[in-house]
Amino acid sequence: MKVDIDKIVEILKKSDEPRSEFVNLMEEFKNPYLVLIACILSLRTNDRTTYPATLRMLKLGKTPDEISRCSTEELSKAIYPVGFYANKAKQIIQLSKEIVEMGKVPDTIDELIKFNGVGRKTANLVLAKGFQIPAICVDVHVHRISNRLGYVKTKNPEETEFALRKILPKKYWLDINTLLVTHGQNICKPIKPLCDKCPITDFCNKII
Repeated sequence: MKVDIDKIVEILKKSDEPRSEFVNLMEEFKNPYLVLIACILSLRTNDRTTYPATLRMLKLGKTPDEISRCSTEELSKAIYPVGFYANKAKQIIQLSKEIVEMGKVPDTIDELIKFNGVGRKTANLVLAKGFQIPAICVDVHVHRISNRLGYVKTKNPEETEFALRKILPKKYWLDINTLLVTHGQNICKPIKPLCDKCPITDFCNKII
């Protein structure tokens, strides 16, 4: 069955599936620096833990200059218990210092991935949510669901990103991450997806 991505996006945009508080926060930021440091916190950590940790971090500062002045101990305490919190605190402080020297957050993937610990997933999210530049952020949900639908056939998130770049209409690039993350958290779960409750089940090839 050919995947009707236009219909799928239309249905998911109208769906009443609840977004996590962290996803909503990332949508609200519209600030590349805040998207960047919040995304770093979220790596290998669930949204329920990342959301309050992000709010605690923002009490310490909301600009590269403010965060660069934090001590590692202070920031570590604020973001605990996100995964690898001590390493992330060091990373965020160092990254903030570099951005202060640069004068701004870079707006290209090639420049963003030069920062220690920043990969393509984070870089794409910064472009899409921070700069509103069309980019495809592929996390585990986007990778899994794109393959389950039968829209792509890839082995890892990076392959999925490049496959989607070729076939996904550019008008959907800014929204696809939020739509599929929300769908993945609520319905299209990695184990025992709730196909009987899925609003796009008729458009899915159900490849597991």
